[in-house]
Amino acid sequence: MKYYIPLLLLSSFSMLAQQQVNDTLKPKELQEVIVIGKKAPLFEKQSKVLSSLDEYLQQSAKVDMIKRGSYAWEPIINNMATERTLITIDGMRIFGACTDKMDPITSYVEVSNLSEATIGSGQEGACFGSTIGGSIDLKRNRNQFGEKKWEVNLNSGYETNNRQKIIGTSVSYADSLFYADTDFMFRDAENYTDGNHKEIQFSQFRKMNLSTTLGYKLGQNKLVEASVIYDKATDVGYPALPMDVSLAEALISSLKLQYIPMHSFIKDWETKVYFNTITHRMDDTNRPFVPIHMDMPGWSKTYGYYSKLKAQWERHHWLLNLNAFYNQSVAEMTMYPADPTESAMFMYTWPDVRTFYQGLFLEDNYLLNCHSGIKVSASAGFHSNTVASTFGLESLQIFYPEMASPKQRFLKSLAVNYNYAKAGWEYGIGGGYGERAPSVSEGYGFYLFNSFDGFDHIGNPGLQNEKSWEGNGYIGYKKGKVGLKLSGSYFHIANYIMAQPNATLVPMTIGANGVKVYTALDYATIANVNLTADYQFTKQLKWHSQWVLSTGTDNHNDNLPFIAPFSYASSLQYYKDKFSAEIALQGNAVQTNYNAAYGEDKTPDYAIVNMSFGYKFSWYQSKLQLKAGVENVLDTYYSTYTDWNNLPRMGRNGFINVTVSF
Repeated sequence: MKYYIPLLLLSSFSMLAQQQVNDTLKPKELQEVIVIGKKAPLFEKQSKVLSSLDEYLQQSAKVDMIKRGSYAWEPIINNMATERTLITIDGMRIFGACTDKMDPITSYVEVSNLSEATIGSGQEGACFGSTIGGSIDLKRNRNQFGEKKWEVNLNSGYETNNRQKIIGTSVSYADSLFYADTDFMFRDAENYTDGNHKEIQFSQFRKMNLSTTLGYKLGQNKLVEASVIYDKATDVGYPALPMDVSLAEALISSLKLQYIPMHSFIKDWETKVYFNTITHRMDDTNRPFVPIHMDMPGWSKTYGYYSKLKAQWERHHWLLNLNAFYNQSVAEMTMYPADPTESAMFMYTWPDVRTFYQGLFLEDNYLLNCHSGIKVSASAGFHSNTVASTFGLESLQIFYPEMASPKQRFLKSLAVNYNYAKAGWEYGIGGGYGERAPSVSEGYGFYLFNSFDGFDHIGNPGLQNEKSWEGNGYIGYKKGKVGLKLSGSYFHIANYIMAQPNATLVPMTIGANGVKVYTALDYATIANVNLTADYQFTKQLKWHSQWVLSTGTDNHNDNLPFIAPFSYASSLQYYKDKFSAEIALQGNAVQTNYNAAYGEDKTPDYAIVNMSFGYKFSWYQSKLQLKAGVENVLDTYYSTYTDWNNLPRMGRNGFINVTVSF
């Protein structure tokens, strides 16, 4: 097993349960799997093995990233931001501690300690909780019991544009009763320059990540596993925002018990308890011309568990997941007037909101025959919010006098999918219904300034559940040298939660355009279509391309924010023996379907070219992998629809990654 960091983008189907010997057809999924870590068989063929997790994920047709700087991008799935999606690490629910979304869950892991990312579209991603747009489950590296063996890897990298230094190491050990995985990664980057050779101030960051997993075999078919992640980022600049981050720190821990019954219709039973805590501090002390200095710390603590059971009986492959979490979210803002004789002003921007969720997810993957199957899934969950701070509750009651502290909801989902595969052809069709509760910001946020639209935002605890009806389908052909796949999804979302201006309220932020209060539009619709194509010219030469088209409008036919324009990516890859090379083109068309009311404007089209090559050296039991290349070869100046406040992207950037394993 290797600790190289590859990317293998697959639109494939995976088995949910172990199969009996006489089971000739495996159940199929519509989920997309991005293989990241040591289990990938094609790690040598990836162009930039030490890229950030954000760069890996955005190569999926379903995922893009909202960028507020060069670090900690916010994932969006099917053109829906984190309120409507679900991101987990090994099934664990984790909630960021920043009201400005500077700390998405993906920022607290490293590619070096992950094996894969499973992307579920819509209700395909409802296993660990309620979602509308879908989910991403980040799965960590996990060793296997076996012969006594040590493995050590050393990783290092450098990037020229922002002078990013990367250094890391991983050590693993396994024998017949015990295994251990440890991983360390450190990144340090300075300000980057755009395609016009202008330095983008406050785009620096420094990050350290430590991960450890220990497993012990309790018996022939039982194991216990403990894991911990510690991540700390400091001096993180966000050039598209008015504040930076002095500290983003996370501790993520879990204890898992796994039982694999012998000679039973139950194939796997896994139970995990977990705890995570996040501290986040926004800082404006390094910014010039600050009208009024502010401290904005935030904290998030989550306790949770899940108990997941997989079973098989005849043609049925079942999955049952009982899961729950309890989260505490607190955020503060203290403003210090320039006149020292004036008193500082304090308020809760998240008023100590306690969220409890208990859910049950059921799935039956039924094999109709050797070519087709049908999958039915359903979930039900109890969701409760409570404002624990009396001061915070009284602040919100200024706007909602009848507001009570507890708010309880019942969330449910249902999905049905049919798939067929024969003689190189495959197709599938499905539909679903899902609900979600408002996020902490949407329900209880207090004067949260949004620098994209320039408004202060206030939550609304009386919002109804958002409800989504979805349809999806795909058709593909793969035979010989040719591979094609066309897939699409459509979402009709009722009670679509969106902040709207309220002219009767006065903003608190100096220079703000006004105040918006979260409300619910009657409905909104989002549609996505993507086409992927592959052609194997020779054993060494392969072409891959991807095209994506999306639309999104509300009930007034106005455009929704952050809906992608037509985008494309194409690459030509060459592999022979120990040598690899790749040239890639990616770009967007002009973003004409924007909405100025949400702070958007017309985004020009762009196209950039990337090039890379690699070589493997081997001696005795050791291997050295060298990867080098140039991103944005033509030094193009560009900004995309997901770049906050038209933040320009990085100009030409050379990189080199070196990995040694022994």
